[in-house]
Amino acid sequence: MADHITALLTAWGDGDRQALDQLIPLVHDELRRLAHHYMAQERPGHTLQTTALVNEAYVRLVDCRRVAWHGRAHFLAIAANAMRKILIDFARRAAAEKRGGRSPQFSIDAALDVPQLKGRELIALDDALSALAEIDPRKAKVIELRFFGGLEAKEAAEVLGVSEDTVLRDWKLAKVWLLRELKSGGSR
Repeated sequence: MADHITALLTAWGDGDRQALDQLIPLVHDELRRLAHHYMAQERPGHTLQTTALVNEAYVRLVDCRRVAWHGRAHFLAIAANAMRKILIDFARRAAAEKRGGRSPQFSIDAALDVPQLKGRELIALDDALSALAEIDPRKAKVIELRFFGGLEAKEAAEVLGVSEDTVLRDWKLAKVWLLRELKSGGSR
């Protein structure tokens, strides 16, 4: 099955639209799992639903042209990134509508382990993650894949081409860095 998905991803990356039509039913459950993982981290009553997040991610993925896909895990990483951006855009729009308040304060363990981040907290985490990416892109990618994408350490290791131990070490160090960044309000 994984080889078939990789072959379809490669064909799609080469511009074969029919490959995408065959691929989507095979990865739909994975996309729903990712979307469900994301939505479980959102506050209760969030107006964006899992199905809408999957559909929006699908639209963004269809627009990916000439991607050199490296398999199922790589596809899921790209899908997770698309869903993260959708939710961040949604939170930024909601925050812009409310216009106000200071930077939210929260612990990184709470942010990475407890569901239901508020929109402003999600934006603060995204900003801190972007700052981390400038300093250490791999650690930022580990957070993105594991927290936002719901990938296990083994899957993240496969996407990044590193050992599972490296992913676990990066996960711990990135959490500490993000906590410090969030507590300082990003004032570096």
